[in-house]
Amino acid sequence: MKPFTQKVILIIQSIPKGAVMTYGQVAEQAGSRRGARQVVRILHSLSGIHKLPWHRVINAKGEIAITDEEARYSQIRFLEEEGIEVSAEGRIDLEKYRFGYN
Repeated sequence: MKPFTQKVILIIQSIPKGAVMTYGQVAEQAGSRRGARQVVRILHSLSGIHKLPWHRVINAKGEIAITDEEARYSQIRFLEEEGIEVSAEGRIDLEKYRFGYN
């Protein structure tokens, strides 16, 4: 496993319940400012194996980026179960819930 991938996994595992990080934020903390798409790939392929809290990673606008209706619903439900408010449009207040920037 590449060092970037290992760092991404550790960072995502460290996101506490009730908080979110953006794909870009995870990538930057893992050492690649432009690696947001790689974070998406890692989440997609390794979430199950590493039991990653994939639902805590959102896009830079504070929005749920998943377009698949079932997965989108699951992400909203998981976030709300952790006390995170999600708007009807699937937006999360980054000022309030972003981990590592408060």
